[in-house]
Formats: sequence, structure tokens, C-alpha cells
Amino acid sequence: MTRGASIGSPGETAARAAGARATEEAPALTREAISAKTHWLAQRIDWFAEIDSTNQHALAIAALGAEHGTAVIADTQTAGRGRLGRTFFSPPRSNLYVSFVLRPRASSATLSTLPLAAGVALAETVAMELANDDRVELKWPNDVLVDGKKVSGILLERSSSNVEAAVILGIGVNLNVDPGSFPDDFRARASSLCALAGRQIDRARFAAALFERLEAVLDAHDAGGFAALRARFDARFRMTGRRVRVADAAERVREGIVLGVGADGSLRLGTYDGEERLLAGDVTVLKEPLS
Repeated sequence: MTRGASIGSPGETAARAAGARATEEAPALTREAISAKTHWLAQRIDWFAEIDSTNQHALAIAALGAEHGTAVIADTQTAGRGRLGRTFFSPPRSNLYVSFVLRPRASSATLSTLPLAAGVALAETVAMELANDDRVELKWPNDVLVDGKKVSGILLERSSSNVEAAVILGIGVNLNVDPGSFPDDFRARASSLCALAGRQIDRARFAAALFERLEAVLDAHDAGGFAALRARFDARFRMTGRRVRVADAAERVREGIVLGVGADGSLRLGTYDGEERLLAGDVTVLKEPLS
């Protein structure tokens, strides 16, 4: 199994140079550049050279009635958002930042597994880009890892407007950014596909491949729920049996052994008090014994 380049290695140096060239030469991710062969997803694209947050704009246009599948893409975000209110690092012309307006037919209960379904499409697209399945895994609830390093994340938000119910699916993928430019608290646990592959990633080609796979996954989820994608999710979920610490938005912390993921998308956590099911939280995999 090919591993990612180590810090300071010739492979990483080449990847950094490739990333720098990609940033200088990268075309805008317009609908024409991406040319995804989709039926309904990203048939309308709102593109911005710079925006505060693609999710924020998507929420605004959803409230005005934007159609199902509308995509918002930016070359950089000044206030990108991640889960639990965190900032999402969004340097210009390096990565993919996209948010989709979705008006799914599924019940509200099924929406809890929508980020897991999107994670399947994202992980499979990353694996296809790297031509290596073994390196790519899904970390609950919304991260795609390559060689144990985070390369992307997913954020689901619900629109509170009075028009037809909508949710916003935000996806960020580190494609050509130099990992050395990451914030200090992020650098040790994240990377980019360029650094891990040792070559420049074609942003438009990656986006087109993701949009096509994501449309098919969302259709399957809409028709059959998480069960329709369960086998594909489980094939990339490698947290079962790992000791973890989970912190929620209120900074409550639980520790235990991962027992798996429930049909509702919850993390099944075995603790000293029995099994708990968590629907959200920030997970740290532990090496030390449980406290």
C-alpha cells in the first residue's frame, strides 16, 4: 500500500511545488469548467471568487426558493464554517468549497444520515482520484481521511424559511493547498490530496466526478435511506473497536469503545455505564486506556 509523503520528503516538496503552480494557474470552478454529467445536481451554480461562506449564501437563496440541487461554489471563503461552530480554513484557488441546496423527499428522521451518505460519495471520489481504496476511510460523523489525515469535511444545516423545506449540504475538500500553510492546531491531523498523491489535482475534474457520484448517492438515499448505502459506508468505516473520546457542542465529554454506527446515523459507544448513542460530537481516537 502506497503511503503519503512524509514531512520534508522529496515527494512533499514536489507536491508543494505542484500546489503552488495549481494555485497560480487554477481556472474558476464555473459550471462550464466542471461539466458534470448530472441530471439535477449543480445544474445551477452560483460562483464567487470570494464569499464569506458558501453555506451562508446557500441558506439565503434557499429561503428565496432556490431549486433542489443548486450549488454555491467559491474560490475562497473569508468565514467558512465547520461543525460545532469552528472556522473552516479556505485559502484561495486551491481547494473545493461547495454547498448544495437540497429539498429531499425523505423524512426528517432520515436526514440525520444524509451527511454519512454524502461521506460515502466523497470517500469513493477521493479513492478514485488516488487509485487506492485502502488509504481512504470515513471518520464519524463527517470526515474523510487518507492515511489517517483529514482531507475533507461535511456540514449539514437546515433552512428555517417558510418556503418548501430545505437543507444545505456543505462540502470542503483540501485539493492543492500546501499542508504547511494550515493553522498550527490543524497541521498535525490534516493534509491535502496534492501532498498525499505527490501531484497536482485537477479541481474541475475532481468536482465533476464528485458531483456525478454524489447525485447517484443522494438519489439512493432519498429512495432507500441509509440502508441503501450501508454496505458502502461500512466498507470504509474503521472506527469499530477503537477507544475514543467524544466532545459535544456543550463540551460534555464521553469516553468508550466504538461499537458501530446505528441505522439513524448515531455513533454507538460502549461505556462503563452501558451503550450510549450519540448523534453529534467531535471524536478523538485514543491510544491510552480509558480514564
